[in-house]
Amino acid sequence: MARMTISESTREYETRLRTQLGEEIVEKDLRAKHRKMADGPFSFLRATYWRWAETILDLCPELTGAPPVLAVGDIHLENFGTWRDAEGRLVWGVNDFDEAAEMPYVLDLVRLATSAVLARARGRTHAKVCAQVFNGYLLGLANPRPVVLDHDHAWLRRLVVVSEGERKRFWQKMDALAAGETAPPPRYVAALAAAMPDPGIEMVIRRRKAGAGSLGRPRWVGIGQWHCAPVVREAKAMVPPAWTRANGGPDPAQRSQIASGRYRAPDPWLALTGNIATRRLSPNNRKIEADDDAADLTRPAMLGLMGQELAAIHLGTGNGRTAIERDLQQRPRNWLRAAVENAEDFVRRDCKAWQESMEQNAKATRRDIEDTMRGAGATENNS
Repeated sequence: MARMTISESTREYETRLRTQLGEEIVEKDLRAKHRKMADGPFSFLRATYWRWAETILDLCPELTGAPPVLAVGDIHLENFGTWRDAEGRLVWGVNDFDEAAEMPYVLDLVRLATSAVLARARGRTHAKVCAQVFNGYLLGLANPRPVVLDHDHAWLRRLVVVSEGERKRFWQKMDALAAGETAPPPRYVAALAAAMPDPGIEMVIRRRKAGAGSLGRPRWVGIGQWHCAPVVREAKAMVPPAWTRANGGPDPAQRSQIASGRYRAPDPWLALTGNIATRRLSPNNRKIEADDDAADLTRPAMLGLMGQELAAIHLGTGNGRTAIERDLQQRPRNWLRAAVENAEDFVRRDCKAWQESMEQNAKATRRDIEDTMRGAGATENNS
């Protein structure tokens, strides 16, 4: 069967999303997603995980037989951040598991390295990026563990420390959230109330737009007062993972296990109840953005630590170390680099095709406006 074009794939994805979300879908956020997809290959990759899920095994069929694990799926440079664990320690790692599903373990490695290549940080060649991610993964297989910044990794702690300016901007963003055209559905109100530190906290609830791949799904933020200071919780709609839709697999309900695997210091405020995910928002929960700090996100130590984190996640919900190590021993020397080059080339071509389609749509819209204006002018002259 011929592969869909990116425009066809996007229409099919959004049709399915409307079916899943019904009246809750946020159409203006889908339009924002379209613009992000046209910003460039890295933004395109972030915003189009469904496209990756339906194409990657066709692009790289040699990855198909790798041992399956409960994997992140939509992994990329910006899918890492900080939180406080139950002991109040500062922890760093993957902080978004919306697309977690059972799939070949190698796909997380390929997608992470592809995102690093597309970020285009100076001096980061394909060979270097792949070697750093891969070597970090091997270290993580040998010694899986959470990344607790209170004790180790001082260099990373310095990168993620929250400045006074960033703290101020966080609260300004919360204050600027506008009331939605409609009230939040009762189930989101209930989810936000249950996520608060104490029952009965009065909340101001606002809609929030964030991320890239999840645009179109509603996000509601509840802001309340607790012990004379504000606390913030977010509730986000979840839909079945794109991977299981495109490739089949076990019930996606198992993805709730991945964030609290045996080798993680989990965020105690991250929860999945039914199809709503809740979490704490705080200026202390920080991630590094590629637009601002691509060089930091792709430095060797960072890529290595990202690889280690993936290994800890892959081993955290199963007993796949022996199968993974055996599979890695059988793969050709440059397997990761070859897969990344194939994936990168496809993402770039897909992004270019999307940009061209957006430009064609914009031209057609301008022509329609001009035709309407000419028609209105002719009618006025005739009258």
